[in-house]
Amino acid sequence: MALPTRRIPFLRNLNAKIAAIPMVLVASVVFVGGTLWTVVHSFTDSRLLPSTNFIGVEQYERLFDTPRWQVSVTNLAIYGSTSLVFSFTIGFLLAALLDQKIRFENTFRTIFLYPFALSFIVTGLVWQWILDPALGLPNVVRDLGFEGFDLALLGNPDTVLFALVVAGLWQGTGFVMVLMLAGLRGIDDEIWKAARVDGIPAWKTYLFVVIPMMRGVFITTLVIVASGIVKLYDLVVAMTQGGPGFASEVPAKYVFDFMFQRANLGQGLAASTVMLLTVLIILVPWALLMFRERKG
Repeated sequence: MALPTRRIPFLRNLNAKIAAIPMVLVASVVFVGGTLWTVVHSFTDSRLLPSTNFIGVEQYERLFDTPRWQVSVTNLAIYGSTSLVFSFTIGFLLAALLDQKIRFENTFRTIFLYPFALSFIVTGLVWQWILDPALGLPNVVRDLGFEGFDLALLGNPDTVLFALVVAGLWQGTGFVMVLMLAGLRGIDDEIWKAARVDGIPAWKTYLFVVIPMMRGVFITTLVIVASGIVKLYDLVVAMTQGGPGFASEVPAKYVFDFMFQRANLGQGLAASTVMLLTVLIILVPWALLMFRERKG
């Protein structure tokens, strides 16, 4: 007598599991296999073509001794910390304003979210034109009579990173706003009613009640935004090409240049492995936290 399917956990949703086999195989070969290939060859002296001549951690020693890599990591840290602070602050404030059930909420939400639909290449080219001293905003201001106005953000090594931050915020803040708005809409209205009855100011309600209740939303948003920051590449290429000099260099561009322009595959793979570890440092604690919450 055949056992009922519901008594054998493996046989539950068997058709769905069979249908998922090709996807699992592709993911295993492409993602897991590609990752292992990258890590293994980062310990070789691969140049134009992959090599099996292992040299230990020499590629990593050379990587961390390279001034260009040090500059790229510093730039990413400055860009990332600034972007996180401002995107979370502006995104939450916009979400709080839209949560007041204002008129034309859908219109404003669409306007704020629209830049996120564009690629970073388009965003970079748009802001490159806006900040162009000869054609963009500086030229418009001078035409209005302010002839001494000068805003050469992209050509100044001290300000080029902040130009990238402005462009990144223009594109990504709307996405943060939508996630925050979804979290705010999940707050029970009874909490707001109780706060108003007790005479608690709105800012205190947000700070001491609402924000702690949105911890999961904040963590998820942080993981998504931080993972995107680590992979920052196309915005830099479109706006500055890493210049002036290496003033706006980032790790992803370092990897691309060494792998495809300098024919130094081993060095590029070592840099990409370091980037992978950075992403794992962000994702693993988040995954463990989500697992514990579900288990609890």
